[in-house]
Amino acid sequence: MDSSEQLLNAKLEKLSYAQRQRLAYIDFSLQYFGQISRQDLIKKFATGLAAATRDFTSYRELAADNMQLVHRTKCYHRQTGFKPLFHHDPEVILHGLAKGFGDGLSHAVNPSDVCIDAVQLIHPDTNIIAALMRAIQQQQVLHVNYVSTSSGLKSREIVPHALVNNGQRWHVRAYDREHEQFSDFVVTRIQSCQNRAQQGGDHELQCHDEAWSNIVELILTPHPSLHHPEAIALDYQMHDGELKVSCRAALAAYILRQWSVDCSKGHRINSGVCQLALANIDILKKIAPLAIVPGAQ
Repeated sequence: MDSSEQLLNAKLEKLSYAQRQRLAYIDFSLQYFGQISRQDLIKKFATGLAAATRDFTSYRELAADNMQLVHRTKCYHRQTGFKPLFHHDPEVILHGLAKGFGDGLSHAVNPSDVCIDAVQLIHPDTNIIAALMRAIQQQQVLHVNYVSTSSGLKSREIVPHALVNNGQRWHVRAYDREHEQFSDFVVTRIQSCQNRAQQGGDHELQCHDEAWSNIVELILTPHPSLHHPEAIALDYQMHDGELKVSCRAALAAYILRQWSVDCSKGHRINSGVCQLALANIDILKKIAPLAIVPGAQ
């Protein structure tokens, strides 16, 4: 840590916890949404206009190059030289973006010794998350350097509209300009990204992503190879031996893979890996990619 960072941390420590919360929220909003208004701060913390103005003044004193007031929008906008004042833990940030961000101060998660979540995700770089979120919020085009398993490192132009935890990793749902279709991109495979400051075309926005908009119903049953299917019925709180799951068509394949659902005709996977079976096989016609669905191909 250099002397300038030490000086900045000393200034932040002198502030009250409540003010650091508000400044952290300004910092978070600029980084992940690209802008923030005084009304946003007032609504979030139930503060007054004068207090909000003081908070923005304090933030500018600490980071003069991070934001600029745009009178047309009445918002403070993130500047290209932005450097975050606060460290935001990736797991907390992604949880907050999914569930609703709290006070802005992000602290690493302290795991419990007696209640353990065995599922571990590799969290993407926070700068990549921030760039994606700003593009999503502003419906803008991103130029990304992306490494795929099929073609390796390649430059792409995408218009992202959602971040998704698919049970194994985080991916971004986006319009792929090269292939002219909506696709999923694994966030950890994005090496770098640059905002083009260009709005996505109308056909590239979320409202035209049919697989995202379409809701499908998966009817799951205990696998027919099981000797005691009632155990699985209890695991999934089934009614009359069935569990009905409604989800977006674009996400259904991930659910079927994560839950190891046998989607083969006649439910022929007998290795014991699959404890669930898909009863309404015809629904697969509305789902992609089928390559990751157990037994679908």
